[in-house]
Amino acid sequence: MDITRTQTLRRDWPGPAAVLALLKPITWFPPMWAYGCGVISSGQGLESAALAAMLGILLAGPLLCGTSQAVNDWFDRHVDAINEPDRVIPSGRMPGRWGLYIALAMSALSAAVAALLGPLVFLAALAGLALAWAYSAPPFRFKQNGWIGNAAVGLSYETLPWITAATAMTGLMPAPPVLLVGLLYGIGAHGILTLNDFKSIRGDTAMKIATLPVLHGAPAAARIACIIMALPQLAVIGLLVHWSLPWHAGGLALLLAVQLAAMRRFLADPVGRAVWYSAVGVGLYVIGMMLAAFGLRHAALITIPG
Repeated sequence: MDITRTQTLRRDWPGPAAVLALLKPITWFPPMWAYGCGVISSGQGLESAALAAMLGILLAGPLLCGTSQAVNDWFDRHVDAINEPDRVIPSGRMPGRWGLYIALAMSALSAAVAALLGPLVFLAALAGLALAWAYSAPPFRFKQNGWIGNAAVGLSYETLPWITAATAMTGLMPAPPVLLVGLLYGIGAHGILTLNDFKSIRGDTAMKIATLPVLHGAPAAARIACIIMALPQLAVIGLLVHWSLPWHAGGLALLLAVQLAAMRRFLADPVGRAVWYSAVGVGLYVIGMMLAAFGLRHAALITIPG
């Protein structure tokens, strides 16, 4: 094989670094963290279900989340050429239709691993895959509307992994308190996703992608994001008080108070400080998730009716 043909083949196949860039490991943390919260909140001992916990974390992060990133980058390659031309597909590091092929292969692998964790987890994984494709791909392309798209991602990244983990650990549908708290944190994640939209206002406007900053303007979108992040946390605090868990509720209240202080600084310059608030506010938000999960782990709570 001559040198020219070898170079051509190398250009036709993505390298390992390009594949990893497509799957974006940095984005795997939220669903993996939510899955961990679900494991904790289930009340089960890790020693009895360590394999299920590890497989589930692999499923939530590298597989399902990695799949969603590949799907999104393939169908967003045109807008990425405007907003972020250095991304792996518009830059040419992922040649041809390899972005689509990897998304399809990752979908099949995710479903296969989910099947190992039981029928309920398999169905949850199929729901997550459906949302991942519907978010980015036509004809649905939920991301065209910030209200719908961010809701789909929030539920997929936070609520679904949380509930799936609790199901995998017990083999049963989670108790109502676990379902409720997992749902509330998924709703709050809508605000987190809105923060991510501030960096791409120019390209989203050009491509007619109706994110909240495009629909309502940056100042109003920032207020909406803050409200959506804060209200579910207030609800969780109230529930923990109702369930006689004052220490957990107090810890969450302190975390929320710090977030509210940071929100004031963010609201003064939404576009300039969106990345800063994503780091500060989201970090405090996810710490609160784990604190709430440990509250749910309390044996008395698992038996609370409704």
